[in-house]
Amino acid sequence: MTDINIEHAEATLVKKGFLDIDIDPGLDLFAEIEKIKKEKNAIILAHYYQEPDIQDVADYIGDSLGLAQKAQSTDADMIVFAGVHFMAETAKILNPHKKVVLPDLNAGCSLSDSAPPELFKKFKDKHPDHIVITYINCSAGMKALSDIICTSSNAQKIIESLPETQKIIFAPDRNLGAYINKKTGRNMLLWNGACMVHEIFSLEKITKLKIRHPQAKVIAHPECEEAVLAVADFIGSTTGLLKFAQSDPATSFIVATEAGILHQMQKNCPDKTFIPAPPDNSCACNDCPYMKLNTLEKLYLCMKYEKPEILMEESLRIAAKKPIDKMLEISALYGL
Repeated sequence: MTDINIEHAEATLVKKGFLDIDIDPGLDLFAEIEKIKKEKNAIILAHYYQEPDIQDVADYIGDSLGLAQKAQSTDADMIVFAGVHFMAETAKILNPHKKVVLPDLNAGCSLSDSAPPELFKKFKDKHPDHIVITYINCSAGMKALSDIICTSSNAQKIIESLPETQKIIFAPDRNLGAYINKKTGRNMLLWNGACMVHEIFSLEKITKLKIRHPQAKVIAHPECEEAVLAVADFIGSTTGLLKFAQSDPATSFIVATEAGILHQMQKNCPDKTFIPAPPDNSCACNDCPYMKLNTLEKLYLCMKYEKPEILMEESLRIAAKKPIDKMLEISALYGL
């Protein structure tokens, strides 16, 4: 690889979102990635929704809470985040002196995009007697406007830790907020945001699947719409769904969340059947297009050249860190 090609790739990085560099097709990427990890004291953190190859090369695979906890505790010099942008931002917020890289800067999040900080601030200012609890699937700017961050794993416990008289704004996911309202009996004020993947599941198609597979249990992520949650046998975070599938005696499951989780489910439970819940369109899949922007090739390149790197103004980082610290504190208190 010539310096000219590298310079051109770096010059187009912002536009393309990743280093567009040709890789020798004969290169063993798995071996090279392991080599770089040792040379640079790097750790790969991957979300369950990443493609199987990335999950298999990761040092830690988890949901948003687990990833945040791992990012907080790691002693690696470089954090390679195989997920979406807000996750890598969270790692940087918790580790200002570590290098944090993301394979593709365009790996965004429709839910995060549904809550622009400038618009949310106007909404928040209209309700000064409310505190703000924000789902971790949001930008650093949104986190800086929040009092406590939560994930789908700990949202209910965090809400229940507050006085019943406390007025709350919950953002950005209206479906998760509505689910928590129902579980806790609260009446939180909900921001009108949603995840594009979890909103496209077809209740009609899930019902037909259930008829074809009467013994299968429907398990769903709480970001799904209420109609889908109403027919679920179990509702939980990605880690919660994975643990339920392992421990429950059922041998088949209809899974209403992003299809990437099926890889770990099948690895952990090879004798069980996992059926992806179908979306309300002609596609038979339910992949997050942002999560799937990351590839093994991009992962290798970002580790080798240490770009794209997540950078952040210190004032924003400090403001965004406070509600994350509060979340981690409450989670530790409840053993989450």
